[in-house]
Amino acid sequence: MMRRICIYPKDIARITGRSYRQSLRIYNTIKKVNNKQSHQAVTLNEFCLYLGLEVEHIHKLI
Repeated sequence: MMRRICIYPKDIARITGRSYRQSLRIYNTIKKVNNKQSHQAVTLNEFCLYLGLEVEHIHKLI
């Protein structure tokens, strides 16, 4: 079974229940905290560390 390693604002909206716009802000904040450039993606691990969630729970939701 293939698992994704990147997460996108639409996924964040689905997981957190927030709007797409708020999820985009979270996504951009994670990129800023991890010193990512605009073309680089946010990984699932970075997202989970930022929000304090467990990776295994998130894999079930995406």
